[in-house]
Amino acid sequence: MNIKKLILSCLLMLGFVSASAQEPEVKTEYVFNPHWYVQIQPLGAQYTLGEVGFSDLLSYNAQLAVGYQFDKVFGTRLAVNAWQSKGGSDYEGKGQFYWKWKYVAPTIDLTANLSNLFYGFNPNRVFNFSVFAGIGANIAFDNDEAAAAQQQIAGLYKGNLWTKNPALSLLWDGTKTRFVGQAGIMADFRLSDKISLGLEVGANTLNDHYNSKPARNADWYFNALAGLKINLGSTYSTREVKGCEPRIIEKVVEKVVEKPVYIDKIVEVEKKAEPLRRDVFFTINSSRIDPTETQKIIDVVNYLNANPNAKVSITGYADKGTGNAQINARLGKSRAKVVTDRLVKEYKIDPSRIITDSKGDTEQPFAENDKNRVSICIAE
Repeated sequence: MNIKKLILSCLLMLGFVSASAQEPEVKTEYVFNPHWYVQIQPLGAQYTLGEVGFSDLLSYNAQLAVGYQFDKVFGTRLAVNAWQSKGGSDYEGKGQFYWKWKYVAPTIDLTANLSNLFYGFNPNRVFNFSVFAGIGANIAFDNDEAAAAQQQIAGLYKGNLWTKNPALSLLWDGTKTRFVGQAGIMADFRLSDKISLGLEVGANTLNDHYNSKPARNADWYFNALAGLKINLGSTYSTREVKGCEPRIIEKVVEKVVEKPVYIDKIVEVEKKAEPLRRDVFFTINSSRIDPTETQKIIDVVNYLNANPNAKVSITGYADKGTGNAQINARLGKSRAKVVTDRLVKEYKIDPSRIITDSKGDTEQPFAENDKNRVSICIAE
């Protein structure tokens, strides 16, 4: 063996070891599915910005929303927020006054999932952080308490109300619809593929008339909501992705070997399958396949399916110790045929891949007489 062949052999050995140690890794990849969802948020509180104590301006709040998630980051929703807002003011130490009114505020929001944006889509993530912003209408009504508060404030000033204090000069009645803009954050805690526990905090702004009291700037109210987010339909699917196969050894071999034909020959030897033999035994004077022998036929079928170029030779025999030559010739032929028919008709093996023969009792492959009632199947 010359030096070039010796180097080639060493490189091939290293190549086979490297290939077996670096099998391509199969990874499961999550694929986002666009989907609808519903948010039910019955637990909420609202704070309307004002001059009195924080707790005095808190009121109950609730929200219902229907949304559509276009991709792993962006979505949109129609939300309806409602219940009541509160107002209040302190008049030069003469007293504090409070009033409340009702409203319904439908908005259209754009949402963005920041967890998916920065860390990639993962449907099994426990916590998702999102932001939203939108516009809509605030439909306010039932402002009777503000009118009563104005009368009480006017009594404090004994006719000098409008010169000393403007009081509730922006008082409104009936039903008023105003433009509202909002923005906020959402946190979803995954309970299952379908359901998440959602928390939301949002800030809303609208014109100075909302709380009836002039401030020469926009009025604000803030909502904090809790409830469930229910996904409709499948939110994701999976697919398997294989990594790249190693190519380093192959390139090294190409540099050393001028004619890579030697590599092909070695690979062919490695891929060649060992022949398979199965002996299908029969009872005396019978060519019916016993159920206990079926697995042997299945072994042959599996071999042929795994090796598309392989063929099988089926030879039928009969024992010489029973019957006569004519009967045994018929039995041997019948036993080979019944195995062949099973392969072709039941397991759809191409007949061109089957060689059928019969020896009757002219040959006895086994020393034990009863074992010669057999069809010997050799696949290679």
